[in-house]
Amino acid sequence: MINKHLVITGRVQGVGFRWRVYQLATQFGISGIVKNQEDGSVYCELQGAADDVQQIINKIKAGPTPYARVNTVNITTGKIKDYQNSFRITR
Repeated sequence: MINKHLVITGRVQGVGFRWRVYQLATQFGISGIVKNQEDGSVYCELQGAADDVQQIINKIKAGPTPYARVNTVNITTGKIKDYQNSFRITR
């Protein structure tokens, strides 16, 4: 199990980005959070099996919605947390 923290920049707010990340996380059984940042970026924590987390990261980099445009994805490794086996969209 791994935990990755992502900061995604580009046109990522107001385009269904968080909802699509939520759908992907649910589909792959990933725990964590996704939220909009005041600077226009999106912050995301993904925790689960390494292969599943990487698949979601690849989809995020490609732009998970037709209206999103991803410029950068900064990824750091986080510590394993207790997300209570859920993925949430937060504010």
